[in-house]
Amino acid sequence: MLQIKDLHASVEDKTILRGINLEVKAGEVHAIMGPNGSGKSTLASVIAGKEEYEITKGDILFEGENIDELAAEERAHKGIFMSFQYPVEIPGVSVTNFMKTAINETRKAKGLEDMPANEMLKLIREKSELLEIDRKFLSRSLNQGFSGGEKKRNEIFQMAMLEPKLAILDETDSGLDIDALRIVANGVNKLKSKDNAVIVITHYQRLLDYIVPDFVHVLHNGRIVKSGPKELAHELEEKGYDWIKEEVNA
Repeated sequence: MLQIKDLHASVEDKTILRGINLEVKAGEVHAIMGPNGSGKSTLASVIAGKEEYEITKGDILFEGENIDELAAEERAHKGIFMSFQYPVEIPGVSVTNFMKTAINETRKAKGLEDMPANEMLKLIREKSELLEIDRKFLSRSLNQGFSGGEKKRNEIFQMAMLEPKLAILDETDSGLDIDALRIVANGVNKLKSKDNAVIVITHYQRLLDYIVPDFVHVLHNGRIVKSGPKELAHELEEKGYDWIKEEVNA
């Protein structure tokens, strides 16, 4: 599904990624871990197509297509979804209306007509029930006055509605208490299937107790320096990142 080959990327002329190689197949969950400044969020942003990041070398292939030159919106239409560490607030636009617009823009990009209102209502009802979201929540302005947990749950709701092929969760656990973490993780697990894939970016192993990865990759200084099964996350929790740095520098 996703192939990243020798990816180098910079922001404001500062090189951040220095040769990333990664393959993510349908049905898989990959966790990206690493210390602050290692390039985790940059990697997520480059895959999603955020325009301030420049690819200086290498390629990103999504379902066999090179997407290096595609805008973030075009990548989203192809099925790439990214949740943000700090979701934006949009006063005056309800959660429901935001989702209607997003879904119909994606349909338009595929040459389809707007989703009929009754189908949209049914989909909203199904997904909100799946994620245990209160109806009143859906009529509130997008992220305005939301707690950290509500913002993250709303992003998982967006993910549920859009049904992306690849979901990138950038530090979704940031600022969440244990109950909010469990709710968000349960939502992600309910949405996993053999046809989609998830990349989870996190500092901490605790999220991976709930969203269990098939593979764990450790970023250091813009490179993936170690990959392994889910047990690698537990090892990192016990030893920290210094032992990885020592291995790299040995």
